[in-house]
Amino acid sequence: MAVRHVVFVQEQHVPAELEMDDQDEHCVHAVAYDDRNTPVGTGRLLPNAHIGRMAVLAAHRRDGVGSRLLNALVNEARRRHYLEVVLSAQLHALDFYARHGFVAEGEVYLDAGIQHVTMRHALTA
Repeated sequence: MAVRHVVFVQEQHVPAELEMDDQDEHCVHAVAYDDRNTPVGTGRLLPNAHIGRMAVLAAHRRDGVGSRLLNALVNEARRRHYLEVVLSAQLHALDFYARHGFVAEGEVYLDAGIQHVTMRHALTA
């Protein structure tokens, strides 16, 4: 929660009441830690195969943390035999998700005042 608060609420100015929802208790969470065992990144997989709340602290971006988190969540979706995973990507992150096999679809839309696009990734065994 601390990582999400820093990234979404403080950096991106998402209202805290929009960032926090009632879905966390139903999700599988991936958390990345630094060498001092401090959380530096997170993401979640919802029961409907939606990946969300991907966040990495600024000092740890470009270190592969986001890729490891995303791969862990996709692998968990495979373990659960989901046929695909879906996410809402902020526009600045489109290339990141595309490099991991996600394909954009539909129009750009606003979520919490930030431009997003839906992306899907079909899964295989």
